[in-house]
Amino acid sequence: MDTNGIILYATLGLLFLLILMIRKNLPLLLKGFLFTTLIAIAAFTVYLLHFKENGETALAKEVTEQVKKTISSLNKQAIETVKTSVKLDAPVISQLPELPRGCEVTSLAMLLQYAGIDIDKMTLAEEVTKDTTPYERKNGKIYYGNPNDGFIGDMYSLEGPGLGVYHKPIAALANKYLPNRIVDLTGSDFEELKEVLSDDRPVWIVTTSTFSKLSDDNFRTWITPSGTIKVTYSEHSVLVTGYNKNYVYFNDPLTGEQNKKAPIQDFIAAWVQMGSQAITYTNS
Repeated sequence: MDTNGIILYATLGLLFLLILMIRKNLPLLLKGFLFTTLIAIAAFTVYLLHFKENGETALAKEVTEQVKKTISSLNKQAIETVKTSVKLDAPVISQLPELPRGCEVTSLAMLLQYAGIDIDKMTLAEEVTKDTTPYERKNGKIYYGNPNDGFIGDMYSLEGPGLGVYHKPIAALANKYLPNRIVDLTGSDFEELKEVLSDDRPVWIVTTSTFSKLSDDNFRTWITPSGTIKVTYSEHSVLVTGYNKNYVYFNDPLTGEQNKKAPIQDFIAAWVQMGSQAITYTNS
């Protein structure tokens, strides 16, 4: 094959790698390798455009073949890292009776304890950022805080209005106990959560209290200092501990049940509806 042919195949390879990289269900390890490979092929393509000696063409052929073998090997390894079933033995903590609205910090306590951190739910309840915007109704509209900015309402009582907190303040709090090790997976595909669980790491998430997708009439619109948002009082947080073909397993702080299960498709639909919020940590 001449130099022009190699350049053509390298260009096609670059396009193929770009398509692969934008697929959400690829493991993070494979995405990183594909990016590195893309840069390497691009560099060799530029190299060949400027230098077309026979020896350099042979080198390009050799590198191209090696890249093909490495991609094939790494793809096989990445697939094997996602197990068909997982069920972790993470500590289960009940949010009751002290924290009737504290499912998020209780689930975080479970995550941190599994990571080896000696921490309790009450300490996390005190430390999590709060949004103290008062609740008001004006002309049929609700003015209140934003769970993206901090915990809304009273965590210690169900009297009066309140809600909870979303992933950003929880991730910030978790980072205090695991500096530079917290990974915010919010917006990821559930396949990435499977990869993390396969690596013996549970995942903090936000879901619904039914663990299934809610109808639109379950949501309310709030006007907050940082923008208008839609919320549901059926918001809930659990620690995901595993999965198999049919079910997702999780520790539920409301019932105090370890490795509780829900149908996997229903669970994923609820999680996506709540913004695909997810947090875990790196092992080092």
